[in-house]
Amino acid sequence: QVQLVESGGGLVQPGGSLTLSCAASGIIGSIKDMSWYRQAPGKERELVASISSSGTTKYADAVKGRFTISRDNAKNRVSLQMNSLKPGDTAVYYCKSVAGSSWLWAYWGQGTQVTVST
Repeated sequence: QVQLVESGGGLVQPGGSLTLSCAASGIIGSIKDMSWYRQAPGKERELVASISSSGTTKYADAVKGRFTISRDNAKNRVSLQMNSLKPGDTAVYYCKSVAGSSWLWAYWGQGTQVTVST
């Protein structure tokens, strides 16, 4: 019933740009924080960026200045604008939403592949 669907991934050359989008549906509670994680083969999953319900943002040092996270509360969507992409950005990107009222739950998307290569 709860579904988070990522889109916008693909193959891009170094220095290029991509915009990822995540649409949440079936969440009946209030969505609190929304965030993007990524995981490359053989590496741990890491937090890339997060945004609170009030709009406060945080970024990993590796992407700060290049990536921008934003959200559309009316559409329950979170986006990640990625500029000046590097091969090190290659990974599967996952969106996460934390929602609820008295109880909070974390919901994860299936992930979308981003490959930065020539």
